[in-house]
Amino acid sequence: MGAPRVPERTVLFQRERSGLTYRVPALLPVPPAPTLLAFAEQRLSPDDAHAHRLVQRRGSLAGGSVRWGAARVLGTAALEEHRSMNPCPVHDARTATVFLFFIAVRGRTPEASQIAAGKNAARLCCVTSRDAGRSWGAARDLTEEAVGGAEQDWATFAVGPGHGIQLRSGRLLVPAYTYHVDRRECFGKICRTSPHAFAFYSDDHGRTWHHGGLVPNLRSGECQLASVDGGQASSILYCNARSPLGSRVQALSADEGTSFLAGELVPALAETARGCQGSVLGFPAPVSSRPRGDSWPVGARNHSRTSHLCLGVQEPSEEGPRAMEGCRDSPDGLCGITAAWTPKVPRPLATLSQSPTWLLYSHPVGRRARLHMGIYLSRSPLDPRSWTEPWVIYEGPSGYSDLASIGPTVKGALTFACLFESGARVSYEEVSFCMFSLAEVLQNLPPAPQPPDLGGKRPEHCRPS
Repeated sequence: MGAPRVPERTVLFQRERSGLTYRVPALLPVPPAPTLLAFAEQRLSPDDAHAHRLVQRRGSLAGGSVRWGAARVLGTAALEEHRSMNPCPVHDARTATVFLFFIAVRGRTPEASQIAAGKNAARLCCVTSRDAGRSWGAARDLTEEAVGGAEQDWATFAVGPGHGIQLRSGRLLVPAYTYHVDRRECFGKICRTSPHAFAFYSDDHGRTWHHGGLVPNLRSGECQLASVDGGQASSILYCNARSPLGSRVQALSADEGTSFLAGELVPALAETARGCQGSVLGFPAPVSSRPRGDSWPVGARNHSRTSHLCLGVQEPSEEGPRAMEGCRDSPDGLCGITAAWTPKVPRPLATLSQSPTWLLYSHPVGRRARLHMGIYLSRSPLDPRSWTEPWVIYEGPSGYSDLASIGPTVKGALTFACLFESGARVSYEEVSFCMFSLAEVLQNLPPAPQPPDLGGKRPEHCRPS
């Protein structure tokens, strides 16, 4: 194999001389063409507290390339005296409606001060479009409806960022996370909070929204979701989340996001020193490329030939400086609300060896800094050791990203797109767009390591719970 190819890159948003900065991308394809909707936060400076409003560009796919319209501010995606953050779009295929979720945060209240005080300043909002993003309705504040009484136990919360998904049942899912208040009174101050991923969902095409249960054990933050077809009557919901524990956390749901089984670490997907958002995308595995017999997938890391789902409480790796500010005084890496919770795993999930759904994942590959945007592949999503080494699609400072599947091109190749933060000196100079096919992913992944000689013994996947 020669040197890995780097996809052609288009800059959609660029830092301006005035200081205006564009961060936190989200990407959504809207059929039938598809139309591509690219979103970002417009900030007065790179600082989170200087987030201002949301911006959008619409792209039309034609002949294997995308023609982009001009950037525009989404004026309705705002609440008065609040700043708009974390664009998170989801498309309802049955009603041809795009929901753009975001959080509106009061004034310049930073997340850290909400966590320290245990007083939420964020509102859950969305705007909708029925014409593929050409126009948007007024903002809906869904906080009372979708969060309700749980807000008293949430120091703060946010959605995504990045795309949401729709399941085959029609359920709409918006990824989210909260800092749960584990102990409130400690000499008049908040004693401990912990971050947990979860999902907002709607079963009536967006008329009403609800929040699901939190990932119960390991600390998990910014997340995305994918539906994994396990060959059963219903799909398994896969959640991949940012974590302060040195690697990503994954969690599964057998009830479409109403609740999550205990999370587990994904050693193959390392976090940067302070963590970074990443994107995950599910897509149908090509039949001709599924593993047969005892063959090992090209580019895959060492893992056993049969995936066993072990979802007991797992000991995390040593945290060192990676601890997130919201989860203090927790030496075991578990969060206080469910340290003793051990679920019973549904039997069909426990023996899935190879999935008809594959996953892509995008994230900076640097361990100490946000450097080099990487694309990873998993052919067995339930196995946390199934991820490949990354294909680096951009060399240089890189940050948040969002993946999308834009379907077969004119040549019939399954094609993906990635919208990501990039730059020459720092990762927030630009928001860039690129496209690549599944064939290119497979061609550019690093070679697979040789499987270990186990002397006929099957390796253990999970540490004791």
